[in-house]
Amino acid sequence: MNQVALSARIAESSALRYTPAGLPALDLRLEHESQVLEAGQARQVKAAVRAVAIGSVAESIVRHPVGSLWAFTGFLATPRNGKHPVLHIQSFEPV
Repeated sequence: MNQVALSARIAESSALRYTPAGLPALDLRLEHESQVLEAGQARQVKAAVRAVAIGSVAESIVRHPVGSLWAFTGFLATPRNGKHPVLHIQSFEPV
């Protein structure tokens, strides 16, 4: 199973672009901060994640400002020309 749920702020957002198939696409950098329990100890967690939204999701996200906080769901995939996984956003909602 490849499913991700992440609360994060939009840290960076590119201009809306279009794929070769003509679908709208938006590249983002998301930043997450939380506290979790690991081995019985509280731990502060920070993570920056590259993300992409395609289609109507991209058209919706582009309307929201950098710095806004959302709950994102999607899946991870490594781009053909990349080394690091990218979160492909399938849905998002206010936190």
